Amino acid sequence: MMNRPERTEYADFYADYVAHVPDGPIKEFLLKQWDELAAFLQGVSEDTASTPMSEDKWSIKQVLGHLCDAERVLSYRMLRFARGDQKELQGFEQDDYVAAGDFNSRVRQDLMVEFKNIRGATIALVGSISPEAEVRTGLANGNSVSVRALAYIIAGHAQRHLNLMKKKVKG
Repeated sequence: MMNRPERTEYADFYADYVAHVPDGPIKEFLLKQWDELAAFLQGVSEDTASTPMSEDKWSIKQVLGHLCDAERVLSYRMLRFARGDQKELQGFEQDDYVAAGDFNSRVRQDLMVEFKNIRGATIALVGSISPEAEVRTGLANGNSVSVRALAYIIAGHAQRHLNLMKKKVKG
């Protein structure tokens, strides 16, 4: 079972994400989180999912595409660092990725399937990491981060966005 990261294992920027993850097994939370996201998205129409949630904000489809992109990038970092790779990894510009992703032209269900598949790969990766590897660190975007912190960042990032989407849809 992967342990919760110490506060020194990730940059300040990620503290809010880690705080969104409850105590308990991270793999179970990642799986339950998919169920929560899917249940929420099933209740959202295609039109609503394609409409920005407010001025200068992303649509639900764009947020879902962003979650796919971010989870891929963060999981890749987790894999590299878990395997002992010490090469510094560059950051990515989320707004550029969302703009280039053209997520609003896609069907919501297709984005959901894509996220489910990415999440499945993340859960498998988390489950494969040994206790020795979970505390390994690497440099990403100029910041030191541990393998286990990346698992919590992935989960907390998705939870933060899910909470914001729910709040916006409820009005």
